[in-house]
Amino acid sequence: MSISSNWINLPKMELHIFTTFSLTILLSLLFLPFCIAQRNTTFQVGVVLDADSLVARIGMTSLSLALSDFYSFNSNYSTRIVLHTRDSKGRVTDAAASALNLLKEVQVDAIIGPQRSSQAEFVIGLGDTAKVPIISFSATSPSLRPQTPYFVQTALNDAAQVDAVAAIVKYFKWNQIVLVYEDSEFGNGITPYLANAFQQINARISYRSIIPTSASNDFILQEMYKMKTMQTRVFVLHLSSPLASRIFLKAKEAEMMSEGYVWIVTSGLMDLFYSLNSSVVESMQGVLGVKPLVPRSSKLISTTVRWKKKFADDNPETTPQTEMNLYGLWAYDTLWALAMAAEKTGFKEPTSSPNTTFLNSTDMFVTETSQTGPKLLAAMLETKFEGLAGNFNLVNGQLDQSSFQILNVNGTGLREVGTWTPLLQSLSQRNASMTGFSGEHLDSIIWPGESKNVPKGWEVPVSGKKLRVGVPLESGFPEFVKVEKDPQTNSTKISGLYIDLFDSIMAALPYAVRYEFVPFEKPDGSSAGSYDDLSYQVSIGNYDVAVGDITITATRSQYVVFTLPIEEGGVTRTQKIQYDDNPNDKWFFLKPLKMELWLTILALFVFTGVSLWILEHKFNKAFRGRPSAYLGLIFYIPFMSLVFAHREKIVTNLARVVVVVWIFVVLVLTSTYTASLSARLTTFKLQQGDTDVNTLIRNGDYVGCREGTFLAEFLRRLGFHESKIRIYKHPEEFDDALSKGSENGGVTAIFSSSPYADLFLSKYCSKYMKFGSPYLTAGFAFGFPKGSPLVGDVSSAITKLTDSHKISEIKAHWIRQSGCNEDDDPSKVGWTNIGLKSFKILFVVTGSVTGAAVLLFLASFLYQHRVRVREIYDSDNTFWLKMRAFGNLFDEKDPDFFPESAVEMGLLPGHSSRRVMLDNMQVVHNNKRVMVRAFSIN
Repeated sequence: MSISSNWINLPKMELHIFTTFSLTILLSLLFLPFCIAQRNTTFQVGVVLDADSLVARIGMTSLSLALSDFYSFNSNYSTRIVLHTRDSKGRVTDAAASALNLLKEVQVDAIIGPQRSSQAEFVIGLGDTAKVPIISFSATSPSLRPQTPYFVQTALNDAAQVDAVAAIVKYFKWNQIVLVYEDSEFGNGITPYLANAFQQINARISYRSIIPTSASNDFILQEMYKMKTMQTRVFVLHLSSPLASRIFLKAKEAEMMSEGYVWIVTSGLMDLFYSLNSSVVESMQGVLGVKPLVPRSSKLISTTVRWKKKFADDNPETTPQTEMNLYGLWAYDTLWALAMAAEKTGFKEPTSSPNTTFLNSTDMFVTETSQTGPKLLAAMLETKFEGLAGNFNLVNGQLDQSSFQILNVNGTGLREVGTWTPLLQSLSQRNASMTGFSGEHLDSIIWPGESKNVPKGWEVPVSGKKLRVGVPLESGFPEFVKVEKDPQTNSTKISGLYIDLFDSIMAALPYAVRYEFVPFEKPDGSSAGSYDDLSYQVSIGNYDVAVGDITITATRSQYVVFTLPIEEGGVTRTQKIQYDDNPNDKWFFLKPLKMELWLTILALFVFTGVSLWILEHKFNKAFRGRPSAYLGLIFYIPFMSLVFAHREKIVTNLARVVVVVWIFVVLVLTSTYTASLSARLTTFKLQQGDTDVNTLIRNGDYVGCREGTFLAEFLRRLGFHESKIRIYKHPEEFDDALSKGSENGGVTAIFSSSPYADLFLSKYCSKYMKFGSPYLTAGFAFGFPKGSPLVGDVSSAITKLTDSHKISEIKAHWIRQSGCNEDDDPSKVGWTNIGLKSFKILFVVTGSVTGAAVLLFLASFLYQHRVRVREIYDSDNTFWLKMRAFGNLFDEKDPDFFPESAVEMGLLPGHSSRRVMLDNMQVVHNNKRVMVRAFSIN
């Protein structure tokens, strides 16, 4: 029973479940279209462009084609973009009004545009307030991006190309350029970046030509003629297409598109090259330009074909375009990126209440805040794909860097001569010789005037203006620079060493340079200042070059750039020559020998005389006599030997040895004395000069230098007080001051550059000389304005003339040789006072020989008379009596040399062989003890 009932109730339960399921499916089908409709969001996108401009026409065609292509390829996407176009009419106010209208009335989620950088300056502020992305494919000024994160540049920033432009200048080694740009946000924004890029390669912007966007043709032509009068021939242009077209037409009219000129244009003009008028293209022959590199692809080729057809259909009155230029490519890629971002965002959220904080003013600028804009911006910044223009990748809201083509205008087209890449450029910054070009090479270029010769980047102005060569009015030495004026004709004649050098160097240049020498003087004819002042005048353009005896210094280098030195530098100290000896001194004859040597010689004279007397007294009649005569004889014999005039006969061998040695000593001494005295009488020795200026400073001596030079400051840095520095103009004044000395109103020393000192001493070498080592300084050189293209060529010419000895020949013509023989330079005299050390060995030898002879004689004498010596010694007499007895014994004549003395002593004939002995006997006479002599004959 229960089983039957269950089977009966089962169909009812199934029917209930089926009914519930069916109602669910029906409701789902009914609400599904409504939900799908809610999420199939349409994004409203505004477009603000200058409708009548070529860029706007190209951009609109690209946006329209991109919109069609994107949704054709992605038909399954749920989001759609609707474009709302507004005409900004080339004015900032209209661009702002159009953007405000789109934000308030249409409530757009993004705005593509505006077209110009100046318009974007204001529009991006509105976008930032409304939180709506402002996306521009044509506003390229680098100054726009930092203002707000809601501004996106889908075109390459202008700053991306400055390194490529600088690489061209670096490749051809140009060091000076003229920058021409328009007075607008587009032109001004790139200027700091170009200046930095040129500075990194040591190129100088010599002139900036700022062209107003509304400039008349007359203004442009006048500016062309102004630039034509300048030396620089390298022009870098950053201008909009309409203004650049007028510039080149006027440049051709001014004959500035001829050989020797260089014109480099930025990508803004190169992008629109094929849209230019044929007359403009004709005037641009030989121009170089940079343009972002667009990789070729099949998609680009097919799209370009369709784009050109669509552009012709959309703009039947506009000249057909031969290519889809960069603005068209960037606009196409911008729409694709925005459509992808919209799809990532998914759906549009309602806007919030009006933001009343913006400008805090009237309701005119009050807009609602978009809730979709921030999401759409974030999605777009993350979007990456391979677009028509290359890799689409936004970095910090800007299109990532790409490589650049280097293009040369040739005929009616552009010819690629090289490629520059950022990667290679980064390597070139670490290697000064690299430029960033592929292969570090550019193909041959056809320059303006159909020339294949690389322009050197500068020329002498063709306006007839000569280089004004400033020369100092007074250089101190007329041999260096001499300015003479004819009072009758009022003409000026400038001559001198450095004038001739400059003439020769300029004549050695591979091109002609017209110049004229202009004295650096005031209207009244007086000097206009120092050499520092002359350098400053060159820096401000009153002179084109400074020529003369100009020393390279740090101060002057702040104003000018110097060539290679044409003369060696150095600061020399010149002082009066002071001699050790005065030939009029009454004691001058004693100066050859030192006092110690004189005393030694005198002592040796006495010693030799005494020795000879001792050796000859007993045997030589000439050495006997009264005791008073002994002293004269002792001095007479040695002194007379100086002239070998003594007539006394020497009889003993020992004395003869002493005399021989003494004669040799006398010969050496007299020869040395004669030579030294002769040297002193013919050449006088200088006093030792102080090589340390600290002595001059401590003594408070006055020092001098030449007027107008850097030496006054140089002396102050050395430590001289300003009151101790005296300034002079002419070499005659130097001579007078040094002759007087510090004590008499002059100076002790003159400090001057080495060339001055050499020239001064060539006239006064007998009175003055250099003291101490010269202080190292840079040499003399010519000063040119910083960035002058002449510096390198002039320095090369200096090197060339130096190697060929031409400079030496010119110097020899102006600087006469000194009348003083270099071998007679007083500073090189080498004699000194002769001292004892020089004769030490000689004196030891003669003293030893003489002393030995005397000792040998005394020993022999004592031995022969040993008995009597013993008797005298052993007697009881006093010491003085004993000494007298010894003296009497020594005074006895030698009978072998004095035969008559034998008779006197009692020596009889026939008894010659007997020895006569003298006995000393003591007797007392008158209470005194006396010695008597007794003879005994054995």
